[in-house]
Amino acid sequence: MSEAVERVIPPISYPPELPVVQARDDIAQAIAEHQVVIVAGETGSGKTTQIPKICLDLGRGRLARIGHTQPRRLAARSVAQRISDELAVPLGDTVGYQVRFTDQVSESSAIKLMTDGILLAEVRHDRLLRQYDTLIIDEAHERSLNIDFLLGYLKQLLPRRPDLKLIITSATIDVATFARHFDDAPVIEVSGRGYPVETVYLDPAEDRDLGLQEQVTGLVADIEHGRFGERGDVLVFLPGEREIRELARALRELERIEVLPLYARLSNAEQSRVFDLSRRRLMRVVLATNVAETSLTVPGIRYVIDPGDARISRYSFRTKVQRLPIEPVSQASANQRQGRCGRVAAGVCIRLYSEADFLSRPEFTDPEILRTNLAAVILQMLQLGLGEVQHFPFINPPDPRMVRDGYKLLQELGAVSARGKLTALGRQMAKLPIDPRLARMVLAGQDRGCLEEVLVIAAALAIQDPRERPADKQAQSDQMHARFRHERSDFMAWLSLWRYYEEQRQALSQSQLRKLCQREFLSFLRMREWREIHHQLVRTCQQLKYRINKQEAAYEDVHRSIISGSLNQIAMLSEPRIYLSSRGRKFSLFPGSVLQKKSPKWIVS
Repeated sequence: MSEAVERVIPPISYPPELPVVQARDDIAQAIAEHQVVIVAGETGSGKTTQIPKICLDLGRGRLARIGHTQPRRLAARSVAQRISDELAVPLGDTVGYQVRFTDQVSESSAIKLMTDGILLAEVRHDRLLRQYDTLIIDEAHERSLNIDFLLGYLKQLLPRRPDLKLIITSATIDVATFARHFDDAPVIEVSGRGYPVETVYLDPAEDRDLGLQEQVTGLVADIEHGRFGERGDVLVFLPGEREIRELARALRELERIEVLPLYARLSNAEQSRVFDLSRRRLMRVVLATNVAETSLTVPGIRYVIDPGDARISRYSFRTKVQRLPIEPVSQASANQRQGRCGRVAAGVCIRLYSEADFLSRPEFTDPEILRTNLAAVILQMLQLGLGEVQHFPFINPPDPRMVRDGYKLLQELGAVSARGKLTALGRQMAKLPIDPRLARMVLAGQDRGCLEEVLVIAAALAIQDPRERPADKQAQSDQMHARFRHERSDFMAWLSLWRYYEEQRQALSQSQLRKLCQREFLSFLRMREWREIHHQLVRTCQQLKYRINKQEAAYEDVHRSIISGSLNQIAMLSEPRIYLSSRGRKFSLFPGSVLQKKSPKWIVS
């Protein structure tokens, strides 16, 4: 960046109706007087869109940038668009954004929206983060691994960068923890909700015969008929994409409502429909994952329906498996969901569980660092020279057993020595933007001359399976997917599917490809994500001067490469259909596996 050029900042105005604007002078004064400021306020108070503008008003962002992180790609893009609209400048000009596969930041960008992961990746190349004079870590209460990592790193960095300002924004959740971590930094609280919200508990005992779909469909029909008061838009929280699709299908049979899904993998155009109220004709029902809990304010919501659960990633160091079980959300999360309504008028939050159930839940969700496999964290820390994970200033230090487990896995993969030092192999693994186990497979693929095949399989293992199996069409979907089966290996099915999809992608238009995916029970969005991760891996391998084979590789070489990253997943048949793996773990093959009926003596999973 040229140091001589000072950016031109457009005129700045503030929407007077936002609660954060009332506290503008207090926030500006705190930022001017302190290096770290914590701004707490409910989602919808305007802190995400207005604080960067307050920083611009203070003269920040002229020579260096204002960096503004979001936990999710969807939020980074939509917030950048919103601030651009308010400043009346095109997106990518004064306000840019960068997410995993998109970079819309220009020389004139004074504000840069990005995911936490992008800022962490920049630490590798710029240890002092010199391109920024201000950093806003937004939605810090989410306590993702990346957020905790950044807050620990910034605590160490701030004394070396006295000119750098750090603003941490959070919902009104456990703010005291952040203040303590940054030596009692000042906290400014901003009110959020403008209207009262009534909370209705529906005791499941009374609706024992109804499934979730019937319950929600009935409630939406009641709202549409005015049984809870005036009609209004509804936001329904669901654990994942499959639940959203199934409920959307049921709700579309109702008349006079528009159903809008909202989750991170949707295309930009589909996400944008949720935020565009100009074309609204009918009562809208937005079906969202917990992306709408804290990261985004969905406009115009009068009613929230909260089944009270979410998919929460958890790692078990006993079974060595990272799972995504559906669990009850914490009280703090439930209250965040409740706060989605009451923005435009008095709201109603309908909880599909009892008040006693709510009161028995934990107050806060466990931070991700306490429930994840730490191998990737340890590898990145060693690569960045940040010292050992047990001595890093995390807000909540991880369980020592999880730390030992992470080191053990890295040692097994050859990434660290017996004394916990990074090896040459570990340095190469750290450069690949995937889980260490998958990175080890890629390096073995390069050594064995089968990198072409292993890159496809590693990228596939980094996403959720794109093959869809709707409950009402299992036979048809199984028949469609059977074309890709390989008689000896489920891993090889990924290669067949990839080659088929690439042929179709090159022959068809985008809309024809979407229709093909729908017909053939493939998720278009997951196929696209698979391609993007594969592209990123290919680019990294080219930068590292790895050779990508042109000739088709041997079956044995591909599978030996997979085994390199899955040593603790090798298992032996010990009794009919039951496999015995390391540390006495037992498992059986998934019914959809091509090997399920063959019961081979040895497998790698």
